[in-house]
Amino acid sequence: MDVFLPIAQVFVNPIEILLLSALVGVLSGLFGVGGGFLMTPFLIFLGVPPAYAVANEANNILATSVSGSTTHWLKNTLDYKMGFMIVIGGSIGTALGIYTFTYFKGIGKIDTVISLAYMYILAIIGTLMLVESLGEIDKAKKNVVEKKKLHVHYWIHGLPLRMRFPKSKLYESIFTPIIIGLAVGFIAAIMGIGGAFILVPAMIYIIKMPTRLVPGTSLFVTIFVSVIVTFLHSFNYGSIDLMLVVMLVVGSIIGVQLGQKLGESIDSSGLKALLAVLLLVVGIAIAYDTFFAEEIQKEISKVAISDLNFFSKFILEFSKDMPFFYGMFSILFAVSLGIAAAFIRRFLSNFRKKYFIKSTKQAK
Repeated sequence: MDVFLPIAQVFVNPIEILLLSALVGVLSGLFGVGGGFLMTPFLIFLGVPPAYAVANEANNILATSVSGSTTHWLKNTLDYKMGFMIVIGGSIGTALGIYTFTYFKGIGKIDTVISLAYMYILAIIGTLMLVESLGEIDKAKKNVVEKKKLHVHYWIHGLPLRMRFPKSKLYESIFTPIIIGLAVGFIAAIMGIGGAFILVPAMIYIIKMPTRLVPGTSLFVTIFVSVIVTFLHSFNYGSIDLMLVVMLVVGSIIGVQLGQKLGESIDSSGLKALLAVLLLVVGIAIAYDTFFAEEIQKEISKVAISDLNFFSKFILEFSKDMPFFYGMFSILFAVSLGIAAAFIRRFLSNFRKKYFIKSTKQAK
């Protein structure tokens, strides 16, 4: 049974959305990367217009980032000072990204720009991941231990205005995290992704943060970037569809929890190669859809829908009449679900530990 999305003006199958978002969530939890660069193309393939896919996936990323960040906050594995420096750059980058988005939307080319951006990004990431994972598998078979340089310096390390970051035990120029945040914010605004695939390696290899602080700090930054992206897309274009967001958030949060559990017990080298192949396949599919199936997509988008249920009418009117409050509500909705998921997971984890200890004592 298909569900009509009142804002995006298309029919989607809720089961497909839930299953795909859960699958992408599992991959995100398993590999520690955001799933936006996979879920947004999937939404496009399911018939959601690219501009709407970008905005709603950004709102979904907000919920999953809040969930993950809250978990790391409870574990005290966050560097707030470094995170806020990256957020400053991310805010500037997001504003520039929205300006670029507006320009291409104004000339009617935004769908093509989004598709091309995903095509190239997925091809690059997929190729790099495939080469790296095949190299890891080969070295594991040959029992090769590679010694890596501890300190590799780039031009960015020579920038002025250094600041101490006690949590990470670093003495770094404030421009280093700001420049990295700027790049992440720009990409997030245009493509509706969290930017973890850029942010995480940059924090490890360029900023040189301790690995244990990277995931939590990355998620912390993604919260702020996603809030700005979600609000600006909602306020400027009215492209946030709460019906789609609900399906995406529920599936993603469940998937991320499962993925994080699987990641604790599975060797991901082989799976990383499969993920790389999947990225390449999705990139090729986007290329085909962009250059060869454009006319079919245009015909589908012209389907007119006259009858709406009460909830769909409410969402449509709320979005049009009060865009500011609708944007704020979308943000609060995602944040609330993310925090609730984190605390539910902590409760279940503590309950499991207590039950396990109790069972062990009874067995003795």
